[in-house]
Amino acid sequence: MAEQDEHQDYPDADAAVVQGGEAPSARTPLSVERVVTAAVEFIDEQGLAGLTMRRLGETLGVEAMSLYRYVAGREKLLDAVVESITAQLDDDPEVLQEPRDGWQDFLVRLAHGVRRVALSHPKVFPLVASRPLEAPWLRPPLRSLTWVELFLDALRAEGFDDDSAVGAYRAFTSFLLGHLLLEVSTHGADVGPLDVLEEDEEPGGLAAYPTVARLRSALSEDHSALEFEDALDQLVDRVAQMASPKVP
Repeated sequence: MAEQDEHQDYPDADAAVVQGGEAPSARTPLSVERVVTAAVEFIDEQGLAGLTMRRLGETLGVEAMSLYRYVAGREKLLDAVVESITAQLDDDPEVLQEPRDGWQDFLVRLAHGVRRVALSHPKVFPLVASRPLEAPWLRPPLRSLTWVELFLDALRAEGFDDDSAVGAYRAFTSFLLGHLLLEVSTHGADVGPLDVLEEDEEPGGLAAYPTVARLRSALSEDHSALEFEDALDQLVDRVAQMASPKVP
């Protein structure tokens, strides 16, 4: 019944035009940027699962067919959404495109920049882990060819050889992806098996795990910022060891 009501409420733009009304494209000029921005806002508010071309068209006041002039379909739209949020790194004044005070400072600034992107769009961020942009072999969340190039060049300029720079890239992306997917899951992001229980939902079977039950409050505390800093410090130390000269 709900589905039937939804179809009954769906506006028929073609019928409106036949009756003398304006076509949706005449009422609401569109652009790629406007469509992608609307998609990001939709996911931020309602989550990824509800995003369809029809619903996005309703948000923009047009029919879904109008959107295909700007994006070829939902899959291309999701790729554009990821490109849009990762491009925010370019505009972050705290993120550097080359080392200024050493590679450690460069790496830490970049890590915090990616975290700010994740926290700004927690429901969008899981897409970064699943959309194979530009080169599918690049590792999320640093999949932009531009940023991978900047990352590797920065470390090379700081004395890393090729193997060490690639190792640092792998360690850096693994650290960021693991930590940030867990963190955005606490902000309502749909990350599959990482989904968390709602606060008022009682997990079953705790009677068999008395220590977990006793420490539930402490286990539920959010120390994301501190844990991020501690793990980032450990990552920097690990990368420093990669760059150290190897003793024969």
